[in-house]
Amino acid sequence: MAIAEFTIIPIGTATTSLSGYVADLRKELEKHADIAFEMTPMGTILEGPIDRLLEVIRAVHEVPFTNGAERVSTSIKIDDRRDKPASMKQKMKSVADKLK
Repeated sequence: MAIAEFTIIPIGTATTSLSGYVADLRKELEKHADIAFEMTPMGTILEGPIDRLLEVIRAVHEVPFTNGAERVSTSIKIDDRRDKPASMKQKMKSVADKLK
């Protein structure tokens, strides 16, 4: 299982406010019930099989275009650990355990 973090930035929009775009991105993410996601103030984290994560990111990348953006910049970071199972929850627990 892989973990991916991505940020989508619509460019060429009528306003500097992006919350409407973010709401539409969330609606698209909710269509992909097989993939766990967590939105943060600066990006979104996904968890699942790598091929599926890339499909979902591609679908979400298209959303700003359908809502009038002239250009979209998407940044992606992928943690694809194959030596043992990994998850968002496990990664956070590992850090918390070390803080004790």
